[in-house]
Amino acid sequence: MNVVKLFLLLFAVVAVLSAQTQPLRIIAFGAHPDDCDIRASGTAALWVKMGYAVKFVAVTNGDAGHQTMHGVELAKRRLAEAKESAHRLGIEYEVLNNHDGELLPSLDVRLQIIRQIRKWNADVVIGPRPNDYHPDHRYTGVLMQDAAYMVVVPNVAPDTPALRKNPVFLYYQDNFQRPNPFRPDVAVDIDDVFDQKIDALDSHVSQFYEWLPWVDGKFDDVPKDPVARKEWLKTGFVARPVAPEVRAALVKWYGPDKGNAAQHAEAFEVCEYGAQPDDTRLKQIFPMLGH
Repeated sequence: MNVVKLFLLLFAVVAVLSAQTQPLRIIAFGAHPDDCDIRASGTAALWVKMGYAVKFVAVTNGDAGHQTMHGVELAKRRLAEAKESAHRLGIEYEVLNNHDGELLPSLDVRLQIIRQIRKWNADVVIGPRPNDYHPDHRYTGVLMQDAAYMVVVPNVAPDTPALRKNPVFLYYQDNFQRPNPFRPDVAVDIDDVFDQKIDALDSHVSQFYEWLPWVDGKFDDVPKDPVARKEWLKTGFVARPVAPEVRAALVKWYGPDKGNAAQHAEAFEVCEYGAQPDDTRLKQIFPMLGH
């Protein structure tokens, strides 16, 4: 082998290794400006600590989600809350200007999603499954799925350069059983960043201390003191036992000792659209896993 061929071979090997070790870029979609925080802010905090770039996108502006406020005033408040959450997590956060409660899986909104994924040059895309109690949640899942192939098609949204590789698409955990239950392909132990997740949720004052407790008939239970209400959020409103199927995934990825010890987890299902990762690729995406 001559020197030129050897150099080219070494260059190719270095390029491949470099591509495999570059910090990944993750974009997560939620219907409203707190949905991503609920489902993935713990994992996002871990990714940020590892040097990964994370962006949350709310597909609607949240202008209907409150018992007394509405419209532009509420949308501005919720945008400010999202920006505060981003500051606390060390991520980027964008809120799209679609009305809360009126989202449809239209071509216009699909193109918005495609452009967001492309502009972020995403390696991983996360969103809700398209079966949920809330139509905005369902349609966000449909929109994410509809973008899963189109992000690589140059003639779709040609004003934004198409990706040259399809990202891995993931679903957040949910408890809905029909037409099929959530499958935890990956479960992440977030015990070390659980307080940071609570900090992110605490940013969304209009939701976690006003709207959601009011809807659930628990508004009078919310403490008035900021410190006390944050503790209430942590121990009462957010805390949930780890589901058996998620526990099994934790044990798979972390081993029985750590997997059974984890108190808080976020889980994800691989969407059958987009790139299909094997376990090696999943460990690259979730480097906090492993034992």
